[in-house]
Amino acid sequence: MSGRSAGRARGVAAGAAVLTVAAGLGVRTVADGLVAKYAGDALYTVLVCALVALCAPRARPLVVAGAGLAVSWAVELLQLTGVPAELSGRSTVARLVLGSTFNAPDLLWYAVGAAAAWAAHRAATSGGRAPRTAASR
Repeated sequence: MSGRSAGRARGVAAGAAVLTVAAGLGVRTVADGLVAKYAGDALYTVLVCALVALCAPRARPLVVAGAGLAVSWAVELLQLTGVPAELSGRSTVARLVLGSTFNAPDLLWYAVGAAAAWAAHRAATSGGRAPRTAASR
């Protein structure tokens, strides 16, 4: 990937991050309850994936999605310690980034978000071309 391609990839990732935050805010304005919560969980992981792609524009979609999922799961599992709850009580930013209470179903919704991010990243990086297979070479 050339420097220009990396710059373009970073621009796309930054745009995806902004759109993801907007989507999260939008979901909160039109939905509530479990729909908003689990959509927010999935979008949290999409945002993490966009930030990973922003920092590592040459990373393959599967690596970006895997890293985003790993970070999301790590944050959720950290909630079992009580540290995020304590920090969330003192800081709105900590509450938004770390949450406060472990919820096992969140782990599934993070995986949904990672799958969506993988699909979007793969589509964006393939340029609309079908993937090359051994038969097409």
